[in-house]
Amino acid sequence: MAVNRVPVLKRCRSLGLDPVYLGIDKKSKRKLTRANRKVSEYGLQLREKQKAKFIYGVLEKPFRNYFEKAERMSGMTGENLMSMLELRLDNVIFRLGLARTRKEARQIVDHKHVLVNGSCVNIPSYLVSAGDTIEIKEKAKSSQRYKDILEVTGARLVPEWLEVDQENLKATVKQVPSREMIDVPVNEMLIVELYSK
Repeated sequence: MAVNRVPVLKRCRSLGLDPVYLGIDKKSKRKLTRANRKVSEYGLQLREKQKAKFIYGVLEKPFRNYFEKAERMSGMTGENLMSMLELRLDNVIFRLGLARTRKEARQIVDHKHVLVNGSCVNIPSYLVSAGDTIEIKEKAKSSQRYKDILEVTGARLVPEWLEVDQENLKATVKQVPSREMIDVPVNEMLIVELYSK
């Protein structure tokens, strides 16, 4: 399996991204020093795509597949793409505050700790839909890990398209998120332009 091993803060710095969007509260003290190079239109489009891929932890091939699926759906392609990325199971676990970062959320799903509508799902890219209930397995609920996670993520705001019961580590997807509900700093129109060349 391909793994991105680039240091997170270094990558954030090169993309001009705040690490908070990844669930990391560290800040890099270094500044990105580049000569006054003008970034081309293609460069801007590519950076937006890299930002989206990096935030959600998706590699190129699956990202392109998401884009093609978003194109076939009705509505705006860019908005469809963003809501599809937002509905990935690892991202939903992160949004609910059941993991500190998306990478940790991905690991929780991989380790078979998550039940969707009562059945175990261990595929981080599984797309949840409106009305799905997501919970942590009974056996894992009592572990110290989740107590530690909830201490850190307790103050994190859960988006309005999700309803969470943090006591029982259970949640419901109320609706498919619209673009206004997604607080990710990505200009999806540039991604659409890049892929439609």
